[in-house]
Amino acid sequence: MNPSPLPVPAVEVEKLTKIYPLHWRRGSLLALEDLDLSIGQGEIFGLLGPNGSGKSTTMKLLLGLARPSRGTARVFGHPAGSMDARKRLGFLPENPYFPQFLSGREVLRYYGRLSGVSADTLTGRVGELLDLVGLEKAGDRRLRTYSKGMLQRIGLAQALLHDPDLLLLDEPTAGVDPLGSRQIRDLMLLMKKRGKTVIFSSHLLEQVEEVADRVAILHQGRKLSEGRLEDLLAIPEETDFRIRGLRPETEARIQSLLRDEGYQDVQTVRPRMRLEDFFIRVLPGKNKEKP
Repeated sequence: MNPSPLPVPAVEVEKLTKIYPLHWRRGSLLALEDLDLSIGQGEIFGLLGPNGSGKSTTMKLLLGLARPSRGTARVFGHPAGSMDARKRLGFLPENPYFPQFLSGREVLRYYGRLSGVSADTLTGRVGELLDLVGLEKAGDRRLRTYSKGMLQRIGLAQALLHDPDLLLLDEPTAGVDPLGSRQIRDLMLLMKKRGKTVIFSSHLLEQVEEVADRVAILHQGRKLSEGRLEDLLAIPEETDFRIRGLRPETEARIQSLLRDEGYQDVQTVRPRMRLEDFFIRVLPGKNKEKP
């Protein structure tokens, strides 16, 4: 019996390079150099790095908005930028712009028709997505009244209109308050539960830990590191034990045993929550469980 074939990677990149020529004979800018990546279906993958590291360039190449200087990029086995690849993509830019005189519901209907979604399908789809991103009560408000976080969430709903298999999110939490940032990350986790692949870029490293399965760290167009967070962040020479309700006398015996075994650098550390978690917890009516 032949083994089942492995699923095609959601994204496969080999030696991807982008060089931008500069005007007035000022040479060229190497934005991305020999990037290799393989991102499996159903992953949440983070592209990390400071501004100018090549994150947005990578996304533009995957979307087909820019052509590589050399190398290849494929989306579900199709050449990046091809119609077959684009049909399976949803994109949220860092600063989405929508006509401010439209309501959230009208924006989704407008972009849904541009994406080829039928009017009959849109009727139910728009309401479903407004509910998904938590904007069902603001769906008939004009976008000029939306906060940055609300605009990001309506942008995410727009990216999901045609039910894509892959989401590309460029700095999705940039400029968003902690509550809005948590809501966007919760939506990313929900998309993973639904079998979607999510690739997002960020320079806010502390926000990545809660959602990313794997990350690649870029700097000046080059990949410095790649891997699972538990592997990259592990400290090999340290071991933590977490015990709830430990009695003081038991703790003293444990410390004594460790000292008898020759471990001198024994520290007792009390766990604490992150400031963001505490901030959201104390907000009235905002205690929502993650999906």
